Amino acid sequence: MDVLVNLDVDDLEKAARFYCAAFGLELGRRFGTSGVELLGASAPFYLLTQKAGTRATAAGHPRTYERHWTPLHLDFVVEDIDVAVAKALAAGATLEKPAAIHAYGKLAVLADPFGHGFCFIQFLGRGYDEIAD
Repeated sequence: MDVLVNLDVDDLEKAARFYCAAFGLELGRRFGTSGVELLGASAPFYLLTQKAGTRATAAGHPRTYERHWTPLHLDFVVEDIDVAVAKALAAGATLEKPAAIHAYGKLAVLADPFGHGFCFIQFLGRGYDEIAD
């Protein structure tokens, strides 16, 4: 099974610039004005234009691009968390929790300009095996 990452954004060009600059992704295919494919991660990213206030389903909450919490977020495994954080901040990310050391490694919490949270993880030692049963 393959996994695709789809992110709703309200400004496709701004989002493509951010994700390419912050994460070193490269522009793949364009889908008119409704989406772009970004390559260079272990799974392809698709940025999809969706206007604020629209709903994915009749019962769903309206989309908002203010900072929001969701139980699903993206973690990016990096070799040097300080370099990754600096690069993301320069591209327009917001730092919410600076890098802190945990048993498995270093973790920093950030948000993109579209309200989506994400983390950088720099594994240390045996990574998650340090905390596995």
